[in-house]
Order: sequence, then C-alpha cells, then structure tokens
Amino acid sequence: MTSNLTRRFMMTAGLAALAVAVRPDPARALTEARARALIDQVVSDINRVIASGQPLSGMISDFERIFSRYADVPIIARSTLGADANRISAAQLRDYTEAFRGYVARKYGKRFNEFAGGKIEVKDVREVKSWHEVRSIVYLRGESPFEVSFLVSDRSGQDKFFDMVIEGISLRLSERTEIGAMLDRRNGDIGALINDLKTAG
Repeated sequence: MTSNLTRRFMMTAGLAALAVAVRPDPARALTEARARALIDQVVSDINRVIASGQPLSGMISDFERIFSRYADVPIIARSTLGADANRISAAQLRDYTEAFRGYVARKYGKRFNEFAGGKIEVKDVREVKSWHEVRSIVYLRGESPFEVSFLVSDRSGQDKFFDMVIEGISLRLSERTEIGAMLDRRNGDIGALINDLKTAG
C-alpha cells in the first residue's frame, strides 16, 4: 500500500504542486466558483500536455509554465525550508525559490510519460477555513481511480493553489521532508543546496 501511494504521489505530483506575493485585496474574497475555475484551467492545461505526444523535454517545459502560472511558488518554496527560511537573506530566498521551481518541474514533469492515455476530472469544491479545496479524480491506465485535492487561496493577491493532497499525502509537506534531508546532508549550507537544486530532479 505504501509503495502504491508513493508511486501515485510521484506521478500525480506532476499535475501540480505555488506566483509572486502581492498585497491581498479584501474586496476580492475567494469564492467556490473562482477556486473551481482555477483548477478547471490547471486540469485542462495538464490534460493537453498529457495528450500532446511531444518529447519528455517539452512536457517538462510545459509543466514548469503550468506550475509557475497557477501555483503559489513563493509560498510553497518557503514552506519547504521550514524554520530555515527565517535565517537566510532575502536574496538567498529568491535564489532558492527559482531553483526550487526548476527542481519541481524536472522532478515531477518526468512523470508525465506515465499519464499517457489517462485523464483528470474536477469533481467538487468546498470552503475550508481561509481557503478552498477542489477535489479531482485521476484516471490512469492500469490503475484504480484515485483522488487529488488542490488547496486554493488568494492570500498572495491572486487565485493560486498552494498545495496538492494525493490520497492524504501533502505535496508541500512531503517536499519539506525531502528538502530538509538534502539540507542536512549539506550541513545546513543553503548556498550548496541552491546550487544542487539547479540540476537535481
């Protein structure tokens, strides 16, 4: 069961996973309709990549564009650093965010080959505290359908998803564990981590 969840997580993380932070506008309170519209577009773009038949390198490039456009990358990147985000400079955080963006694109974009012949369908949306959860179902050849939820917020001033939850496994928290282990292996050297993330994945 654990291996299946890990495999599914790695595959569906290619769907995702967060846009430059600006001051929120209280008059633009996020609605269920807007949250669903965002994920409808995410899913439409991903399904188009799955069906494109292009080389893997092209799929990875497309995934990075999708991730950059619809996900709140600064929020996700900062959260994966945990408490270490508070000890680094603003310049280092910017560099880390850019390196993290490319790392995610390569790491999860490679899974698109396993989506061939599959599809994703958005099912429903519900408000949870200060964000909205948009639930979707993933259909892959040779696999039982499984659920992926996108967590959507407008905290950055734009409607973006800040996490994906694949059968109970959080993309953001999983990457925090992975990044934490990578940083430990580098004795806490954030510069070394940034350099390695530029080619990792």
